[in-house]
Amino acid sequence: MHPPPLGPSDALIVVDVQKDFCSGGALPVPDGDHVVPILNRWIDAARKGGAVVVASRDWHPAGHVSFRQRGGPWQPHCVQNTVGAAFHPDLSLPADAGIVSKGTEPDRDAYSAFDGGPLADDLRRRGVRRLWVGGLAEDYCVRATVLDGLKAGFEVHLIPDAVRAVDVQPGDGRRARREMRQAGGVLDGEAEGTP
Repeated sequence: MHPPPLGPSDALIVVDVQKDFCSGGALPVPDGDHVVPILNRWIDAARKGGAVVVASRDWHPAGHVSFRQRGGPWQPHCVQNTVGAAFHPDLSLPADAGIVSKGTEPDRDAYSAFDGGPLADDLRRRGVRRLWVGGLAEDYCVRATVLDGLKAGFEVHLIPDAVRAVDVQPGDGRRARREMRQAGGVLDGEAEGTP
């Protein structure tokens, strides 16, 4: 879908479009790179309309609790100040984009861009009422961000063509999408009859 007109009461949240989650990374999401040109169109629309742009990133210390060597589910990924933790090189984030680092504590995981930080209050203070969310991965950090945005009282729109799922279990992405919709998220441009 093409971005609608965006304005100062909108925020675009770009979730974890980092090298480790794209092809060749430590924990690649299938077709994760494909979200980059789509999100760049949304970033351009946000800048033209005066909307807020926020990018979240996993920013883990070495030995983070989510890593397999500590009993977590994931390969080590997005370790602070490593190449893999950098945003995708083709992602056109503006210089004034807000950066939200999450999963920064060794013994606590965080999937949502809202988890443990001031993002909701910062957005409210700037007059934001509507969120547009895309990025990686749909069934984990995107899902958590959408659900927390709804809990915080925002109108939240998922950008369906700007997300990709890990699908650790087949259908995880589809189930996450259903959960976001049932919680009140708006799935713009989704084909009719999508489960």
